[in-house]
Amino acid sequence: MSEFIEVELARIILQSKGEQQYIHLRVKGSQRSFPILIGFYEAAEIHRKISGETMRRPMTHDLIGRILDATGSELQKIVINSLREETYYATLHIDQGGEEKIVDCRPSDAVALSVQAKAPIYVAREVLDIVAPE
Repeated sequence: MSEFIEVELARIILQSKGEQQYIHLRVKGSQRSFPILIGFYEAAEIHRKISGETMRRPMTHDLIGRILDATGSELQKIVINSLREETYYATLHIDQGGEEKIVDCRPSDAVALSVQAKAPIYVAREVLDIVAPE
């Protein structure tokens, strides 16, 4: 069983040129951090969520949040659980009537949903030790 370390979204880097954007996650109460490369639209969505900006019509992450609400489900946490071939993998941990459902997810989508739902973000220790050694 993996140990999970709580992290927080420390920074979003939006670049006007190119598709490559970055988010930086930092271990809570520490300076230990690491970047994750994400797409422009995902970075813009995370930035929009943090800024409290709303759109006239629901975007994909808004829709997912509405589906969770409509089904009586709640995003409990997200976990970045592995790193393979320079690609991060994450899961959503959803409480549905007292039963935990785990859903595979891209980290960028998971972080956007965690910001929206104010759910904590965790990283598996083995991933953290690779990308941000102490």
